[in-house]
Amino acid sequence: MSPTTSPVIVVKIGTSSLTRPETGVLALATIATLVEELSQLQSLGYGVVLVSSGAVGVGCARLGLTDRPRSIALKQAVAAVGQGRLMRIYDDFFTSINQPIAQVLLTRGDLMQRSRYVNAYQTFQELLRLGVIPIVNENDTVAVEELKFGDNDTLSARVASLVGADWLFLLTDVDRLYSDDPRSNPEAQPIDWVQNLADLDALQVQTGKAGSQWGTGGMVTKLEAARIATQSGVRTVITEGKTPQNLRRILEGEALGTHFAAQAGAITARKRWIAHGAIPAGTLYLDGGAVEALRHGGKSLLAAGIVAVEGEFQRQEGVLLCDGEGQSVGRGISSYGSGELQQILGRKTAEIMAILHLDRPEAVSEVVHRDNLVLMS
Repeated sequence: MSPTTSPVIVVKIGTSSLTRPETGVLALATIATLVEELSQLQSLGYGVVLVSSGAVGVGCARLGLTDRPRSIALKQAVAAVGQGRLMRIYDDFFTSINQPIAQVLLTRGDLMQRSRYVNAYQTFQELLRLGVIPIVNENDTVAVEELKFGDNDTLSARVASLVGADWLFLLTDVDRLYSDDPRSNPEAQPIDWVQNLADLDALQVQTGKAGSQWGTGGMVTKLEAARIATQSGVRTVITEGKTPQNLRRILEGEALGTHFAAQAGAITARKRWIAHGAIPAGTLYLDGGAVEALRHGGKSLLAAGIVAVEGEFQRQEGVLLCDGEGQSVGRGISSYGSGELQQILGRKTAEIMAILHLDRPEAVSEVVHRDNLVLMS
């Protein structure tokens, strides 16, 4: 099935916006306004995906817990309690205005394997085609630590990359990004536009920590989400969650929130998966010539340019590509396993054929083909 042709927006709302910070009890007025706004955007022709925090906070309130769970088992149990209640509240509000919704629970493992990634993509496309608003959350009840997104900012960015969204909105408890936390530093300067995330180093932005005891994020996770999304061609906005009406005002051109420019050059769905879905199973360290060829020559990665291999992986698994100083250059899918690469790194085609007992020279020196390669800025 071809993807939906409607513009797609992904909206992530944080726990600090959905709940009262001191108790974790849901802020029903905010939820009602958000539901109305998303439904109106859907009726205007947008495909809408909502990534909602709040399950753990709601579960804690339902169980009378006064602190956020620390252990994974307790957090998963509390999330199981809260997730059902959170979805019931959303369903009641959306049903009152005849807007169908769907619950989508994901773990990072769902995006790691190519077949599961494609299945998730197709499910989202069908839901959007049917006029349904998917409500996404991490499947906390079953996710193990190594397969967790960690926070819903990251989850929302990966969902935006998955569905090929046009916009990602990160709704939080401040109206935009500041040079420091404006709640504690009155001298903090607002930042309206970020062309490149590297520019934030010059602005000396202090990212702080989670906005409330019930949340897991903070500005640092929102900046990481912006990095993931903008690299996938998704324009990203940080704005205030208590005023969901800002979504439409921003889409109509008002200068609200902090905007992060989408990076130029659209990439395919497969390359979005390589960049932000597949978890690298190993690392390849490259010499200067190979780095130059990848960055400026549009070339495939050849065995001759690899100086070291780290980790154990099989053919067709993801690898991280780094320069000699350990700085990330890109990600790719390796045509060789780590054991084979240890034998052929730095070698030419004829040598590789002899070492691996190959009888045909076609592309044997290509470790990562350019079609399976994504460069990272």
